[in-house]
Amino acid sequence: MAAPDPTGTMFFDLSARTKLRIRGNDRLRFLNGQITNNISKATATAAIAACVLNTKGKTEAHVFCSSGPDYFSIDSDPELREKLQARLERYLIADDVQIEDVSGHFSIFHVLAEGAPVVPAFCRVVSASRLGEKGWDVWVEGFQREEVFEQLTGAHSFGDDASLEVIRIERGIPRWGRELTGEIIPVEANLEESCIDYEKGCYIGQEVISRIKMSGQRNKKLSGFASLHDAPLAAGMKLLPVTEEIALGFMKRPFYPDTFKLHAFDPEDPIAARTVRVEVADLPFTHPGNRN
Repeated sequence: MAAPDPTGTMFFDLSARTKLRIRGNDRLRFLNGQITNNISKATATAAIAACVLNTKGKTEAHVFCSSGPDYFSIDSDPELREKLQARLERYLIADDVQIEDVSGHFSIFHVLAEGAPVVPAFCRVVSASRLGEKGWDVWVEGFQREEVFEQLTGAHSFGDDASLEVIRIERGIPRWGRELTGEIIPVEANLEESCIDYEKGCYIGQEVISRIKMSGQRNKKLSGFASLHDAPLAAGMKLLPVTEEIALGFMKRPFYPDTFKLHAFDPEDPIAARTVRVEVADLPFTHPGNRN
């Protein structure tokens, strides 16, 4: 097997993600009424990011969409496999639309590289910015997964789940079940630029998104936090006013300047009252291309 590419390109296995295939003559109109971005921008070679919202503008899914000859592909976090299809089908009335769960039929590899990866012709390669830099999704049927994995391993370094988590935190990318939940509005999670098209037609939750844009106000924003003394930052810690371990979290208004110091404490351990000194950091933590 060939040695990994010395330029430092990496690939990740995203095969556990929820994958839906949307067919039918009304698929474009229907999806445009369900997602925050314009589905017309999704092509066979370029995916778009979008959010699915409820009527209050809160996030029900963060998705990536691409198109095929007679369908759209949507993929989202593994935890949403049952909920996402049910959420979309809730708004099917007389539409000529069929939604099929194809999660078990396809694998997805994501390659971080400037140029498209070299893979067998039976793969579907789609450009997708999942981690704040140029990347490529490689869609492959499950029975061909191992062949493609071996070929990618020969040209790129394989990143495990821990590596993926570090990179997405450095990039300031929210993840479902961590920073991104059903209580978060996309603008609060810094998803406005990548996921929202203000020029498209109506969709579920649009009124709330439009009001936020007009007012310029949001109640909280996704921010980076860096521990000042290498103490670990754990999920669920609360922030109080007052190298590095880093984390993502939401800061409520008024937003403090980037040099503001905070204490992080564990609300589940009030007796020990363990606190960690942190400071707010710009996102992303590092510039694409500076990753070690």
